[in-house]
Amino acid sequence: MNSKAKKITITAMICALAYVMVVFCRIHIVLFLEYEPKDAMITLGGFIGGPITACLVSIIVSFIEMVTISEDGVLGLVMNILSTCAFACTASFIYKRKRKFSGAALGLLSGSILMTAFMLLWNYLITPVYMGIPREAVAELLVPAFLPFNLIKAGANTGLTLLLYRPVIKAYSGYMQEQNMLR
Repeated sequence: MNSKAKKITITAMICALAYVMVVFCRIHIVLFLEYEPKDAMITLGGFIGGPITACLVSIIVSFIEMVTISEDGVLGLVMNILSTCAFACTASFIYKRKRKFSGAALGLLSGSILMTAFMLLWNYLITPVYMGIPREAVAELLVPAFLPFNLIKAGANTGLTLLLYRPVIKAYSGYMQEQNMLR
């Protein structure tokens, strides 16, 4: 199998695993906000394939989620993509520059901060349209609802990614070494 086919296959597997996490691991937190651990899988995919892979997987999984199980429509799709890309692409970009556990940890911390800040802004802008409430009402929810939700989400995704980091990267590295030996 050529390298392009391998990359497509790995990306498809990451998409499938991330979607399974969306379907079977949803946890309602507050208001309409639910946590699902797909961002951890997408981030690990970004660690393997880079930030463009993380972005692509985010778009694909969010679109499949929208047409199959989501009730949030296009606005939910946009918010999913923005949130996941802020977290996973940031972490993957930093990890690409420093391919060590410390690079992963720094990337995840940076992704958590960026995602939280980014989603406060986007919730302020989009949630009034989504919920049909005045922007002032959304502004009042930013600190007591949206900030804790995004911190919980970022913390859970960071923890899960760090927990899975070593076994996934070790398995991928072993697979790549095996493929190189077969050549």
